[in-house]
Order: sequence, then structure tokens, then C-alpha cells
Amino acid sequence: MVEKFLEGKGALITGGASGFGRGFAFAYAQRGANLVLVDINEELLEETSKKVREQTGQKVIPIVCDVTKSDQVETTAKQAFSELDNVYILNNNAGGGFGFFDLTRVKENIFDKTIALNLKGQWLIAKEIGKRMKKQRFEPLAGKVIHTASIAGVKVDGGTPVYSICKAGVIAMMQLLAQSLAPKITVNAISPGYHLTGAYKNNLDVMKMTMDEGHVKTPLNRYGTVEDVVNVSVFLASSASNFITGHNFIVDGGIVEVGVPAYFFKSDV
Repeated sequence: MVEKFLEGKGALITGGASGFGRGFAFAYAQRGANLVLVDINEELLEETSKKVREQTGQKVIPIVCDVTKSDQVETTAKQAFSELDNVYILNNNAGGGFGFFDLTRVKENIFDKTIALNLKGQWLIAKEIGKRMKKQRFEPLAGKVIHTASIAGVKVDGGTPVYSICKAGVIAMMQLLAQSLAPKITVNAISPGYHLTGAYKNNLDVMKMTMDEGHVKTPLNRYGTVEDVVNVSVFLASSASNFITGHNFIVDGGIVEVGVPAYFFKSDV
């Protein structure tokens, strides 16, 4: 029996149409939350919203939004609080990776696009939702913010250098937000490793190839799933994590701490 500890509470998930976002949506709704799902892919967003609504019976509001555009983010925030009355959980998940093996050869437009999607977008959403969340009257906390970072932000990945810069920035931003939104809001991050999602075209062979190119070794000797990350998110959304803020949870099967993170450094010695 799933405990409905989010009953009467709202959750806003960016990048909510697929991958981790879709997993968060089902998990929160199953625990009683009403949802605002935000994504730029309207067709997939409508499909996910319909399925979550049908399977859980919860209210699900889809909002098409480009999180890199401040006017769209502001409109989304206003609509979210109007539709749900409250946003207790902000899951700041929208992002995407662009692979280049040499930072000095990345084109300026790609650099700007990657920073905007993976770092600026999370900042815009956190700013607009956070200032409204602080006014909520829930006790003992007014809300919880959960960022999706990456192990590429913990141990830089030469295969996706700009993405690494972004995710390192997300972790730093999360810690700064944990300070500025305290004591009524907790702010934490989850750093996934290699999990089978749309980032790898939902294709295990593509993910294996990516890991082989980076010489990655995973101590727990299996590939990550969406559920592995969702489980940590559920913990962070629950009262069990009420005394945890400013922390980055690495969910990678041990790659960064005791395994072999991706590396592309060439040396004969």
C-alpha cells in the first residue's frame, strides 16, 4: 500500500513528459499529489498527462513552456499556483546533453544553448516558484525543491564538457538556493549516472557504447533505471528528509566514488 503523504499538495515537474520527469510524475501522483507537468514537447506532454491522470485519478495540468524564456516561466508559475493553489514540490528536471569531445571546439551557439537549457532554465524556474513557495503556510516546511544534476557535474566528463559545466553549476546553485530559501524550504539535488532514458534514445546499446567510449566501470555491475532515481526523489519529497538540505545525492551504482568515471584523456604513460 502506497502512503498518500502528498495528498493535498501540488508538485511541479519540468521536463515532465518523459524520462525521469515522467517517473517523478507517476510516483508523486500515486502518493496523492496533484501535478503541473511542464515540457516543450506538447504531444508527449499531453500523452504523459493523460496516462498519469487515468492511472492515478489525480489532477494533472500540462503546460507547454520553454524554460529558457523568462516570460514563459513567469506565466507558467502564475498558472501553476492558480490551478493547484500550492506547489509543495518543485522538481527542477528539464535539461539535455550535447556531446563534444573537445571544449575548445564547441561552437558558441551550442555553448549558449546548452547553458540556457541546463542551468539558466533551472534558475528561472527556481526563482519564480521559490519566491511563491516561501509564502505557503505548510508546517514544518513550506515546500521542497529537488534539482536534477548529474555525475558529469561531480566528475567532469570530457565527452560532454559544456553539459558538465552546466551540471556543476546546478549543484552550486542548489547549495546557494538551500541557503537563501532556508529555513522553510529544503533544496537538494540528485545526480544520476547512466540510466536508460531518452538521453540514450531509450536504447541500451547506445548507452553501452557511450559507457565503453568513456571506459566507465560500475561497481554494482548493472545499468541504472529511472526507478533508481525516482526512489530517491520520493524520499526527498517525504517528511523523512525534512532535516536534509544543500545535499547532492549521487545515484550511479558507485561510478564516481568507487568505480571508474568517464574519461577521454589520451596518454601513452
